[in-house]
Amino acid sequence: MQINVTINGTEHTDDVEPRRLLVDYIRGTGNTGTHIGCDTTSCGACTVLVDGTPMKTCTMFAVQANGASLTTVEGLKQNGQLDPIQAAFKEKHGLQCGFCTPGMMLTGKALLEENPDPTEDEVRWAISGNICRCTGYVNIVKAVQHAGELMREN
Repeated sequence: MQINVTINGTEHTDDVEPRRLLVDYIRGTGNTGTHIGCDTTSCGACTVLVDGTPMKTCTMFAVQANGASLTTVEGLKQNGQLDPIQAAFKEKHGLQCGFCTPGMMLTGKALLEENPDPTEDEVRWAISGNICRCTGYVNIVKAVQHAGELMREN
């Protein structure tokens, strides 16, 4: 099947097998920040924004994204500048091994688009579908809230 998707602002038209997973398709375009973790939607490492909504791409077929705009962690940085969510993760030490970080950042960004000043509980609820095995989530929550502060300042 032929699909047309936009990934981080770049249009892609490709023939794909109907059973090809979106995570594999995205990684095949060079956007390897989208990680493959569990293949069951349990960990959230494969999360990207599909038309602005966080979606786990390990159980979504590429053909289901036909016509969609996808944002991966690589697409957050614009004009050489880190996105506020990226800057906040760096400043507040919201990562350790980094495996969950792309999914956490994209989920946090989507939350902040809807709610620029979330409470700790609201952040924890938003990221509840993303597993981190390293940090204990404290600095991730701080990073998402700090990103909201940065966004409100601009």
